[in-house]
Amino acid sequence: MANDQSKVPADTRPDPRIVISVDAMGGDHGPSAVVAGVADSAARYPDIGFLLHGPAAELDRLVARKSALKDRCEIRDAREVVAMEDKPSHVLRNGKATSMWSAIDAVRDGEASVAVSCGNTGALMAISMIRLRKLPGVNRPAIACLWPSRAPHGFNIMLDVGADVRADENDLLQYGLMGASYARNGLGLETPRVGLLNVGTEENKGRPELKAAHEIMGQKADAGGFDFVGFVEGSDIPSGRVDVIVTDGFTGNVALKTGEGTASLISELLRDAFKATPLSRIATLLALSSLKRLNRRIDPRRVNGGVFLGLNGTVIKSHGSADALGVAAAVGLGVRLAKNGFSDRLAARVASALPNAQDAQTNEDSMNSGGTS
Repeated sequence: MANDQSKVPADTRPDPRIVISVDAMGGDHGPSAVVAGVADSAARYPDIGFLLHGPAAELDRLVARKSALKDRCEIRDAREVVAMEDKPSHVLRNGKATSMWSAIDAVRDGEASVAVSCGNTGALMAISMIRLRKLPGVNRPAIACLWPSRAPHGFNIMLDVGADVRADENDLLQYGLMGASYARNGLGLETPRVGLLNVGTEENKGRPELKAAHEIMGQKADAGGFDFVGFVEGSDIPSGRVDVIVTDGFTGNVALKTGEGTASLISELLRDAFKATPLSRIATLLALSSLKRLNRRIDPRRVNGGVFLGLNGTVIKSHGSADALGVAAAVGLGVRLAKNGFSDRLAARVASALPNAQDAQTNEDSMNSGGTS
């Protein structure tokens, strides 16, 4: 990041068209790590503005120490915080004064293009659904993550990774449409290859909803602007065969946590192996540059940020344990999506492939007309 900062003119001002709204209070490392990550992003993207949400007195002190945030950052005073153990239902009843709620409302009110939070995933999804509402025609929003892969662009997309443990064939179709739009706008892939995660690649394998999803995804591929490759297996998740892996939230979350744990284990085993003997320590010095490249390649902080798909607005869930590097990666992802007009493009793509989307929105409007927004 230091090289990026050195290239930023001192008098740079943010582009008022793109603003990133950041919940500064949700992470395990506290607001200092979040502000440091935002400052790194500010140095890398000199045309972006930021809204920081949290206790103003504390954030004022932290922001004042970061020259990259001068005249780039507005602080919104929010003195309450959503704790990791808070239940979503409790937050919906009592969380209007929290930094997380404030960060989402900035997107809802059109003050920011993207919201980023390291906080409680369940609460963040619940607030996002209530305040932003679902896109017309979308039944279940999904969380999409980037997965290091053998593909030329370096990453595959997998969804859902934890928004909802259930998914029928129509939900899986919507995940495919949304994942393909993310791949186009986030990875620059004109015609993403979409696969449906199963226990085998044969068409007669899997649960009934997977077989039904296989049929309708093949039918909707042209309208959705993607290439449907059929069923894929767990070994295909990091492969170059597919760009978007579609699954239910239970399976996706287990795969994600397994992948993160395996990457951590491999890093620990490599460190232990290279420390084992004097000769192995010498080998470490000889292989140092290669080890650094490997570490950068599998470091989950550099691909931090799950995108909530299927809402009227873009929300990015950063890992709760993210440090400044991880926060900067999540904010950077938000910047790239905002620059591409991702939210509007996603809505248009879903609507084009789901002809009943507008009818669904009309029904939802009528059901919610007596409630509060």
